[in-house]
Amino acid sequence: MDGVFLGFATIVLVILVGFALGHFGVLDMAGQRVLAEVAFQVGSPALMITVLSTADVHELFSRNLLATLAGVLVPATAFLVISRWWWQLPLSERVIGALASSYVNAGNLGLPIAAYVLGDAALVAPTLLLQLLIMQPLALTVLDHDRRGGAFRWGSILRRPLTNPLTLGALAGVALSATDTTLPPLLRDPIELIGGLAVPAMLLGYGVALRLGPPFGGGAPAQVAVTSVLKLAVQPAIAYACARWALGMDGHALLAVTVTSALPTAQNIFTHATRYGRAEALARDTILVTTLGCLPVIALAALTLG
Repeated sequence: MDGVFLGFATIVLVILVGFALGHFGVLDMAGQRVLAEVAFQVGSPALMITVLSTADVHELFSRNLLATLAGVLVPATAFLVISRWWWQLPLSERVIGALASSYVNAGNLGLPIAAYVLGDAALVAPTLLLQLLIMQPLALTVLDHDRRGGAFRWGSILRRPLTNPLTLGALAGVALSATDTTLPPLLRDPIELIGGLAVPAMLLGYGVALRLGPPFGGGAPAQVAVTSVLKLAVQPAIAYACARWALGMDGHALLAVTVTSALPTAQNIFTHATRYGRAEALARDTILVTTLGCLPVIALAALTLG
């Protein structure tokens, strides 16, 4: 338990340093974007290669993945149904809301929390791959279809994950682990060094964004409330219930599934909403509410299950 709270304290303090850098003008939003791009394009893929190449992927992608999938399907489906029959939202807005209700911040916050709170960054890999290989390509294809019309382009669904550096890094790490391959020091050492910058860069950039990012407000309060409750309460509760009672998981494995499902809505959902001009306020406000609200939820899970 002490290790869990020490991990939280480490994350919060580094975020506060980023917040201070933004407050005192050392970094502006342009600097924040540089940190985010470096972490996303090179740091996080290198970290995925490092942690997954030595992980037991057979254990990682069995019960963990099933419980994570259950936690995603219930809130996403619930929002699609509610928004269709209650608010009668257009398809694109329903898709953005479903993503806001179930697509977790597995990169910027998931990797640091998995590394420092759960003790193993590889524990977030099932969530990352589920989102990057399945959820995001399907959602973006639906959004493209809704905007342009015409037939679904299945080739686009299959190609889209292979343009994401995080996906490529994760797949490379899984392949190394599955084939029991060890990289030579000439490759392994620089990859580990670059991977080491991912977590601090993400946390510092996140702190800057909290200080200088867009203000809260503008989204329909009822819709923001529904997406936030689905994300913070329903998703981790379903993942926990499935993991414990349907799959027989306990201890640290159960904690890992619950914590990763309780992560806040990912910031790239706002990017998608902005790109397609749909439900931007809903995405932005849900991200802020769930980011602030996830810490007590995760702390409660750690206190109860850790």
